[in-house]
Amino acid sequence: MSFLDKLKGLLGKESLDVLARYELLREAVSGTMSKFYMARDRKTDQIVGLKIADQEKLTAFEARFQGMKKPSEGEIAIKLKHPNVVETFDYGTTKNGLRFLVMEFLDGQGLHALIKDEDTILQGKRLNLIRQMAEAIDYVHREGYIHRDICPRNFICSLDAASVKLIDFGLSLPATEPFMQPGNRTGTPAYMAPEVSRRHKTDQRLDIFSFGMTAYQLCAFELPWPVSDKPAISALAYSGTAPEDILTYAPQLNQTLARAIMQCLLPSPAQRPQTAGDFLRMIREVESDNEA
Repeated sequence: MSFLDKLKGLLGKESLDVLARYELLREAVSGTMSKFYMARDRKTDQIVGLKIADQEKLTAFEARFQGMKKPSEGEIAIKLKHPNVVETFDYGTTKNGLRFLVMEFLDGQGLHALIKDEDTILQGKRLNLIRQMAEAIDYVHREGYIHRDICPRNFICSLDAASVKLIDFGLSLPATEPFMQPGNRTGTPAYMAPEVSRRHKTDQRLDIFSFGMTAYQLCAFELPWPVSDKPAISALAYSGTAPEDILTYAPQLNQTLARAIMQCLLPSPAQRPQTAGDFLRMIREVESDNEA
């Protein structure tokens, strides 16, 4: 059975006519709680991204917030308009209860793939990408949200790696007291801040730690600690041992940039840059990711 047939079965014959409106061209990627398709809007001929939520996983996630006015991914994503954040065009729910989002289709590679391949296209472009990533996070934070899943997989680079966009707001929450209480352990374990792994109270600074992990890996093609897919084990390492200095793996890295990245990785949120804007100010005078 093809993925088109499987999706038709999920949506049902009498559902919102997603398949009438959008021609599914290919399955692009499977996310943590959804499937993502490259599609063509039959009305406009525009190529878009179509995201269909895994209802079972979504229901389990949202059960954590019963009785709270938690906005959906679509409600958050459609408000965000920034050059380094994926643009969402529409969202809704099918007649049989499956949530969907329609967004711009980004024709490029995930940052995780470029890092895994140690792609030479990144040479000379890391500083620019890091700045754009920080600007995206700063914008999301100023809009009043915590992304909660900052990692290389959730940044898509342009084909020439000159620009990058932040994607996937499936785990995002408002940065308000009710949504920052202890206990919500969500995210990608290797990039998860210690306070998240340990189920402590959180705030937007958890994204700063995850951003530091991402920027470190982008520059070094390594992570600063041995990691595990078990959050508690990773948290123990992050809190109990110092991270490997990024200059060990990337000795030519600009030292100001290196210090700023390492500061993002401090176990105490109070010791990290307090905002992504603070990080950007720390590297304002850096002209190259390599020392001259």
